Amino acid sequence: MTASASAAAATTMRAMQSDGPGRPLRLVTRAVPRPAPDEVLLKVSACGICRTDLHVLDGDIPALYPVIPGHEIVGRIVALGAAVAGFRIGQRVGVPWLGHSCGTCPYCRSGRENLCDYPAFTGCTRDGGFATHVRADARFCFSIPDRFSDIEAAPLLCAGLIGWRALRLAGDGKAIGLYGFGAAAHILAQVAAWQGRDVYAFTKPGDEKGRAFARSLGCIWAGSSEERPPVALDAALIFAPVGALVPLALKAVRKGGRVVCAGIHMSDIPSFRYVDLWGERSILSVANLTREDGLSFFEVVARSGIRTVTESVALDQANEAIARLRAGHVSGAIVLVP
Repeated sequence: MTASASAAAATTMRAMQSDGPGRPLRLVTRAVPRPAPDEVLLKVSACGICRTDLHVLDGDIPALYPVIPGHEIVGRIVALGAAVAGFRIGQRVGVPWLGHSCGTCPYCRSGRENLCDYPAFTGCTRDGGFATHVRADARFCFSIPDRFSDIEAAPLLCAGLIGWRALRLAGDGKAIGLYGFGAAAHILAQVAAWQGRDVYAFTKPGDEKGRAFARSLGCIWAGSSEERPPVALDAALIFAPVGALVPLALKAVRKGGRVVCAGIHMSDIPSFRYVDLWGERSILSVANLTREDGLSFFEVVARSGIRTVTESVALDQANEAIARLRAGHVSGAIVLVP
């Protein structure tokens, strides 16, 4: 089937569009886009809402407005660009945050396309999945293990992928701390436990529900972010966009330990004593993902038996769902269904 023939099957699409920072999403009707030669056109089945979407909506990270947010996309291919190979009409694929890299800058040439100088980001600098249809660069699409439904798979495309990259950067240590137990941590806790690690969960003070949720997913300890864990951590992964957690995490890791900041945006890190960093402790950030991250991650989730905890809502209820995520009233992940 040619791109033009498939696109003709549906001439219009619905989408929740952001017109600029601080504005609510607006339901719009647009023409269904035609895929470029290296792109596929998907009919969206599900799209998770990620905290990064909040940063796009708030203007915390640069975006090209108006834009359709959403970068945890699961859909089925309805049209293929002329140069696309290795995919077929009807195939289910996932689309992540990194939607394109230039392939020619020093970072891309050295295998670090996550740091590309000229990238495109799904749902930020190119339209994303809060819609019935989306175009995607075929080179940045992933096959999804069959055991996950569309809704279950959606959070894997960012919460899972970015968390996986953060976990790899954390090293091979046994004791791992997760600060902020949301969509990413609830997946990574299971992966780390499957790997044989001891996982310690840190939640907001007073969040007993969150701690119980963490323990139900294999964490051996759950407490407040203000508490010290019962053992010194080999690494701490921070998913909450709260800079004040960095000094707390530094105090929780052993000498030689790592603090990995996994969010794309974080509030300012307050000053801290040098002694808390001394002992060859390190702080590093995670930036985007590589396609190799995606391939290795989906191999792991296919074998590990993890599950995603999700709640689905209709596409036109996106603003209400975002408000709940912003308020911290979501356990696991929330997913839009067109």
